Amino acid sequence: MGLLERLRKEWFILGIVLVIAVARLEPAVGVKGGELDPHGASCRIHAVSSADLKDNFKLIISGPLKPEITITYIAVSAIFFNSGLSLKTEELTSALMHVKLHLFVQIFTLVFFPTAIWLFLQLLSITPINEWLLKGLQTVGCMPPPVSSAVILTKAVGGNEGIVITPLLLLLFLGSSSSVPFTSIFSQLFMTVVVPLIIGQIVRRYIKDWLERKKPPFGAISSSVLLMIIYTTFCDTFANPNIDLDKFSLIIIVFIIFSVQMSFMFLTFLFSTRNNSSFTPADTVAIIFCSTHKSLTLGIPMLKIVFAGYEHLSLISVPLLIYHPAQILLGSLLVPTIKSWMVSRQKSTPTRGILHSDRIAVQKQLKT
Repeated sequence: MGLLERLRKEWFILGIVLVIAVARLEPAVGVKGGELDPHGASCRIHAVSSADLKDNFKLIISGPLKPEITITYIAVSAIFFNSGLSLKTEELTSALMHVKLHLFVQIFTLVFFPTAIWLFLQLLSITPINEWLLKGLQTVGCMPPPVSSAVILTKAVGGNEGIVITPLLLLLFLGSSSSVPFTSIFSQLFMTVVVPLIIGQIVRRYIKDWLERKKPPFGAISSSVLLMIIYTTFCDTFANPNIDLDKFSLIIIVFIIFSVQMSFMFLTFLFSTRNNSSFTPADTVAIIFCSTHKSLTLGIPMLKIVFAGYEHLSLISVPLLIYHPAQILLGSLLVPTIKSWMVSRQKSTPTRGILHSDRIAVQKQLKT
């Protein structure tokens, strides 16, 4: 694969780096309007007197992008309308038939993963690592698996597409740490995530043939909108002179993220290949990727809702922004090894436990 082709393939990751750099150079364009306490705390304009505001607070004028409207409501809604439009209901229904597979993924992703991270963070809390990055690491543990990368990597080795996303459980886990009341979180979640998703599904029914004919670039559309959300998030950070990220903390977090991913992928492999597990090799592939990967597309908008008002929102987002390219990198490196393992297992074990559709998918992949 040539350099140009590689850059084209990884345009989104490069885009993340670019928008953060642009936000650093010109944060005023995408900054959210409000007040900034020089001592690090923020509050609403109506909660302070004009004298206090003048003496103790710096008033920040909203940038031309007006992120409090365009990002909070329009951009997030657009991402999930796009998801609803692209989601093939019939494939989702078929995938949900893998009850045991989904149960394993749910328990590992939304119970074991966040709990293990929480216990680990109790040890890290006594270290000098930036506390907001540690909070961000906890939010990573609470994220559901992504539809995009997990499915792509699962398909790459011919595995089953077992994915369950439970955003409501994610909000319940994070809500107690948020500065926004849970009722407000739920109402905004419903209006900007659930409603657009449902509308997208309804619209899809009427233009399904056109969509299948034209095949719009749903992934590229959502990723482009997501880049704008990331940009405005970091504009807020760079507009606040009190926020500082030390390189030591960042390097340690990167090391932790790679270590966590490798460890959890190994654990899921061990759990799903036990003699009494009854999982097929194709199931194991889905479990490895879907149980350990985390959704950036759902994660960033969700953090914007749950942690609205946090001046350290961008620092909380950093671990998730690191986790995304890390899971793609590790997944890509492991695909040949996992595919080789699955091929050998498929040849040495009976295929009667595999659904007919899954067996056909595996056979097609082995021919390529």
